[in-house]
Amino acid sequence: MNSPAMAGAVRPATGTQYQISRRTPAGRAEACIASLAGALRSYTVDGTGYVETYPDDSLPPSACGILLAPWPNRVAGGTWELDGKTQQLDITEPSRGNASHGLLRNTGYLAPAGTAGESSVTLQAEIFPQHGYPFHLIHEATYSLDDDGGLRVRQSLTNAGRQRAPFALGAHPFLRIGSVPVEDLTLTVAADTRITADERLIPVGREPVAGEYDFRTGRRIGDQALDSAFTGLEPAHGEHRHCLAAPDGRSVTLWSGPEFGYVHVFLTDQLPGRSRAVALEPMTAPANALNSGEGLRWLEPGNTFAAEWGIRPGAGG
Repeated sequence: MNSPAMAGAVRPATGTQYQISRRTPAGRAEACIASLAGALRSYTVDGTGYVETYPDDSLPPSACGILLAPWPNRVAGGTWELDGKTQQLDITEPSRGNASHGLLRNTGYLAPAGTAGESSVTLQAEIFPQHGYPFHLIHEATYSLDDDGGLRVRQSLTNAGRQRAPFALGAHPFLRIGSVPVEDLTLTVAADTRITADERLIPVGREPVAGEYDFRTGRRIGDQALDSAFTGLEPAHGEHRHCLAAPDGRSVTLWSGPEFGYVHVFLTDQLPGRSRAVALEPMTAPANALNSGEGLRWLEPGNTFAAEWGIRPGAGG
């Protein structure tokens, strides 16, 4: 259940930690969600961890577990056009000169009264009109544990302003299977198209998946590095599914509703304490959607958009 820090106690760098749990046939499922960026800090079933975590005195490394709104990934140069006027967002990725991962990365989410229960919690954060994004939106995320121990996340965006607003949503979970080295995991991505990008990771085209970028039938991760978005996702039973499988037959699946037509795959050796880590990021639009318009949606005043994704452990791939 909701477990806010006690007054006067040393608090984690990511603020209030919301704990949820549920007894399931697979064992006890537990998750911890941080106030800062609504980040998923831990998720275990029967003692096995299925997402990467980080120490209490750290901010989310490499955006580990954070929610992304009102856009995922990057906006080239932090600029885009609105009704013929150039909008300038803060540059939050100085190394590449981009605005990255939306406007809530440094915002604390709160649980409205009555929304925190034993097996679910709803967190909410407000996006105020500002330079580069003159819209007023409310982002809400409900984390819940299903009967089978799976983790479900419902993200919604409500337009609290007076003009329609452009947006996209995403999330940045890093997946794992307990202590199995990520190098030994097999990654399956049900996508037939890779979005190609320039040195700033801004999309420039697309190509059919092939060779080292073809994960449709599963590829061992090994020492591969990758920071690329995929689309042309193949649905299974009404949802998109991407899977990590261990040599012992255990697996974990990132699933998402049809609204998440893109998945960004990030294979890195830069996550502290891990020789290799893998993020599978569900997105409703690719990078630079505010400029390209690809996948971009517009939300009318008073309207709400919602979509779901989740993480599901399994016995095999």
